[in-house]
Amino acid sequence: MSPFDPTELARFGGLALIARQVVEGFLTGSHRSPFKGFSIEFAEHRQYYPGDEIRRIDWRMFGKTDRYFVKEYEDETNLRAILVLDASASMKYRGAQPLSKFEYAQRVVASLAYLLLAQRDAVGLLTHDVKARAFVPPKASAKHLLTLLTKLQQTKPGGETSLAEVWHDIAGRHLKRRGLAVLVSDCLDNAQQFARALRHLRYHKHEVMLFHIAAPEELEFPFTTATRFRDLEHPDATVTYDARRLRENYLRNVAAHCQALQKAARDERVDYQLLRTDEPVERALGGFLARRAVWY
Repeated sequence: MSPFDPTELARFGGLALIARQVVEGFLTGSHRSPFKGFSIEFAEHRQYYPGDEIRRIDWRMFGKTDRYFVKEYEDETNLRAILVLDASASMKYRGAQPLSKFEYAQRVVASLAYLLLAQRDAVGLLTHDVKARAFVPPKASAKHLLTLLTKLQQTKPGGETSLAEVWHDIAGRHLKRRGLAVLVSDCLDNAQQFARALRHLRYHKHEVMLFHIAAPEELEFPFTTATRFRDLEHPDATVTYDARRLRENYLRNVAAHCQALQKAARDERVDYQLLRTDEPVERALGGFLARRAVWY
């Protein structure tokens, strides 16, 4: 049974409906959870007994009391996750698709928030362009979904892109406890800086998932005539080119960039998934979640 009030969810129309369809379609299958808690919290000291592992002895306590004590820990059943949404102007690109990259990303984030909260995990949200624009701290209550959906619907894409800088900041300020960072972006940034930001997140022992949102036009460059191109992050910057002459070099550069992103993710053990805006969210994300659940 869903922990969310259907009447409350109805206020959010399509965004809540998509999230519910994606998640409940996944949960009705025989899938295990695609996420797992992995933190441990200190519970108490107890007296050392022969047979206890020596590595669990608290030597600082021994220095204070001249007695042997071991540390007891308890597993945290809940995961702490922050969903990081790129709200820069480049995410406004729609092409011939019904959804812009940002609208597609909103549905991905809403679906993941729904799933994590359904599992009683703590979920937060951070939106950004060149800097963090809004931060909703992680909570685990069912009512928190309404807060997250409200913030998602209020967010409009705009501003330049600076992924690496923002993700470095997230690693240092917003993810102080070990948890899950879910990055949702079109990944239009320098690949080397991008790799360093992922390394920073992984250095702090966070689990990291990266959803690369791309429109098919960006990947396939179907333009064949003189075409006017506009920079969404600098609207006054436009240029007209013969697209046929650009196509070969463009596709080569895009392929190299995607390969660099995948290599950076693989090297840092980051879970990477390319999501195309011409593929239904429920199919693309549901398939990814199903595959991930099998790994556990």
